[in-house]
Amino acid sequence: MAGPLATHPLNRALSEVLSDPPTTDLAIYWLGQAGFVIDLAGRRVVIDPYLSDSLAEKYRGTARPHLRMMPAPVAPESIRAVDAVLCTHAHTDHMDPGTLKPLLASNPQSKLVVPRAVVTQAADRSGRSTNDIIGINAGESIEVVSGVKINPTRAAHETLDTDLHGNHLYLGYVLYAGNTAIWHSGDCVPFPGLIAEAASFSPDIAMLPVNGRQPELSENGVPGNFSLEEAVTLARQIGARSMVAHHYGLFDFNTEDPQTIDAKAASCSEIHLIRASTGVAYCAALP
Repeated sequence: MAGPLATHPLNRALSEVLSDPPTTDLAIYWLGQAGFVIDLAGRRVVIDPYLSDSLAEKYRGTARPHLRMMPAPVAPESIRAVDAVLCTHAHTDHMDPGTLKPLLASNPQSKLVVPRAVVTQAADRSGRSTNDIIGINAGESIEVVSGVKINPTRAAHETLDTDLHGNHLYLGYVLYAGNTAIWHSGDCVPFPGLIAEAASFSPDIAMLPVNGRQPELSENGVPGNFSLEEAVTLARQIGARSMVAHHYGLFDFNTEDPQTIDAKAASCSEIHLIRASTGVAYCAALP
């Protein structure tokens, strides 16, 4: 990768952009929350797409109704030419039946990659059989599509949880293609060993959640993530050139103020900080 990410406004609808084949150059598109489409090396990878109202339907009439603060920027069936769909864990805003089923129906050739610990849940939510899902664990490495290698990393959301076989329930993913490494941490908080583990992959780009944690939410089954300050510090410590701040702006009870992220980006000299935004593409800057 030549340098920090550059931002390019889209000159047409995202649905049109993502109905075309992937570009050979790096291009990253935000789907909201922790969801991204990443084009690299002529391949298209989708991570943690939440493009439905599954959670609003599930929590209608409760204290936290999960109403969207932003509309879904694209319908899942409009995303085409997908080579792989990656889910970091089984929470619905990362492994959504309302998104996975139409997305995979429009892309029957795509691979579905999930933590090995949640393959059964992934089958239920995707409509695919467990035999057609690729389960993976931290410390492994796979190349599910030619030219793109995936290395899972441990994630603590808010704890490092495993199943009885030692498979992690929460993962991040490092994507390698050519000379570019992109790390999507998954939902995560700081934990011992995280810096060394992430730094060992030399990521150029760190895609990190910044909605933080609130005791009243954690105590009621809504685990949190890095704070904005923690995420920026981590990105600097692992040597990333750019950090994309995400996991905000979807649910009003569990978010970060965009103006706070923008202010941090304006004052941040140690790393190139970008607030994830729809309507733009993030691309490798030219030398």
